[in-house]
Amino acid sequence: MPNWELKNCCKHDQVAFLVTIAIYSVVILALWRTFLMTPFKLITVFLHEASHAVACKLTCGQVEGIEVHANEGGVTKTRGGLYWLILPAGYLGSSFWGMALVLASTNLITARIAAACLAVALLIVLFIAQNWTLRGLCIGFIIFLAVVWVLQEKTTVRILRYVILFIGVMNSLFSVYDIYDDLISRRVHSSDAEKFAEVCPCPCSGVGWGIIWGMISFLFLSASIYLGLVILS
Repeated sequence: MPNWELKNCCKHDQVAFLVTIAIYSVVILALWRTFLMTPFKLITVFLHEASHAVACKLTCGQVEGIEVHANEGGVTKTRGGLYWLILPAGYLGSSFWGMALVLASTNLITARIAAACLAVALLIVLFIAQNWTLRGLCIGFIIFLAVVWVLQEKTTVRILRYVILFIGVMNSLFSVYDIYDDLISRRVHSSDAEKFAEVCPCPCSGVGWGIIWGMISFLFLSASIYLGLVILS
């Protein structure tokens, strides 16, 4: 039975999980504005745009192209589908994928599945990418994941779980920061939240929706830590 109350917490694996997340968070924040974080920021932008695309396809729309830019921006060109579901899917979807990757890292089998799914998603997007930044990101990360996979399976350098956890933590932190930077601290009139405020009948501004989405993203981050501890208990 799942240990929902986290009785007798925390065991060795749980402590290692918490410490690793804390170390990753410190490292990510310390190196936030350096070029070392750029590829991982761009993979978060990729997951943001991919979430728009998934929402579009699930609501019977058509994805005409995806772009990820070197300045950490991106755009997904869609036609049809439910606009009021496609718009919030970017920020909330990337937060969800961050949580999923953090949870996947708790077990080697699920880490393998997560790495394979991420590689397949990158391969699919490679064929509909509309700029070379995204194409290079897809190719680079497919190669990176392949190298990590070979190291995991053929050598004593078993880092797959840690890599998946790092990508998950990076994605979760960047999603929360991106929502604050784009939607709350400064008002970008072309942002997803501003567009959502225009189509949603609710009397809420783009900043208001940014705050709501930010709270939901923070809940995803908190839930990933709690559920990870439950899985490892």
